Amino acid sequence: MVVTVFLASLLGAMALGMPIAFALMVCGVALMLHMNMFDAQLIAQNTIDGADNFVLMAVPFFMLAGEFMNAGGLSRRIVNLAMALVGHIRGGLGYVAVFAAIIMASLSGSAAADTAAIGVLLIPMMREAGYSVPRAAGLIAAGGIIAPVIPPSIAFVMFGVIAQVSITKLFLAGIVPGVMMGVSILVAWAWVIRKDNLKASPRKSLAEVWHAAVDGIWALIMPMIIIVGLKMGVFTPTEAAVVAAVYALFVGMVVYKEIKFSDLYGLLLNAGKITAVVMLLAGAAMVSSWLITVADLPGQLAAMLSPFMGNQILLLVVIMIVIVVVGTAMDMTPTILILTPVLMPIVKQAGIDPVYFGVIFIINNAIGLITPPVGTTLNVICGVAKIKMDEVVVGVMPFMIAELTVLALLTLFPSLVTVPMRWFF
Repeated sequence: MVVTVFLASLLGAMALGMPIAFALMVCGVALMLHMNMFDAQLIAQNTIDGADNFVLMAVPFFMLAGEFMNAGGLSRRIVNLAMALVGHIRGGLGYVAVFAAIIMASLSGSAAADTAAIGVLLIPMMREAGYSVPRAAGLIAAGGIIAPVIPPSIAFVMFGVIAQVSITKLFLAGIVPGVMMGVSILVAWAWVIRKDNLKASPRKSLAEVWHAAVDGIWALIMPMIIIVGLKMGVFTPTEAAVVAAVYALFVGMVVYKEIKFSDLYGLLLNAGKITAVVMLLAGAAMVSSWLITVADLPGQLAAMLSPFMGNQILLLVVIMIVIVVVGTAMDMTPTILILTPVLMPIVKQAGIDPVYFGVIFIINNAIGLITPPVGTTLNVICGVAKIKMDEVVVGVMPFMIAELTVLALLTLFPSLVTVPMRWFF
């Protein structure tokens, strides 16, 4: 009955058009009324406790780093470097998009920001060169969702806080799977353009490649600082976020000189607005999370999944299918906040490595960003490319299938995550 009340109240509030944060609070109130323990003070207390978390301070600083990176010219220089290296290959602008997505994923951690930045730069070029715009938009959207998987990742921060899992380990464990996602859409791109008559850009001279590399070196240093710093224990994930923001600001203002003092207010305001949404969601999710624990919802769900508990891979397959379905109707952040406290006790009971589960869980949620009808990243690229949603849905399908294939491989063969994870640790 608790599961019914939880789902009915949450989905009912969302169906009425209520914002996710308030829908989570309504869900919490419904559970309290069902258990005959309603207390408004508990709601307020848990909401404040949910947002009052030092580790979550990484979120606004990574948001800020992304704003500084885009405004400071780091994104553009990464695309220029990729153009110099692979732009001359047939279908080269597509390869540029993927390589740029992988590099930028190691800078910002935001799928929407990376998709918008790459789309603004490459969609006009791809349209002019005769590429199918819906297919190009689908490729860029699929590349954008690598951002939540390769560190630094805002999604890993949120999952780590809720699941009480090492964020540093999550960051390092996400590197290889993130690169695998990039390789998969490179292969898919090569397949879908095999019969297209596309013009290749002129090959850049060694001098031009060298100039692009030197110009972009400041952007490429940033992920190295973060990864090496985390690996060597120089700073925590929260401190890494501060380092990333300060570094991006320094490069944008002092080195590239594309950020002016007059721009800072707008950039801070944008980051603040997005952070406010995330923190309100985190606070509201804590209300539901606390009540989920009190009502023993994980225990009831574990009883429902008991036929699969003896086989870790079968259990993971069932969980991944559920998340794929949820991802078609719900955005990434609320999915993480709602499902993590429900699933983690089951995962631990089944003896599954929490870090490994966190990686495939976040990959699954990232893929949800390009699944219709909600697909946040699809909406972003539709606005950038000025095309309809149904067009980009068709364009993104080959790349979504490629990334779902990677998810399936990671689920069926956990060593693809755990073995590289041990290398980094």
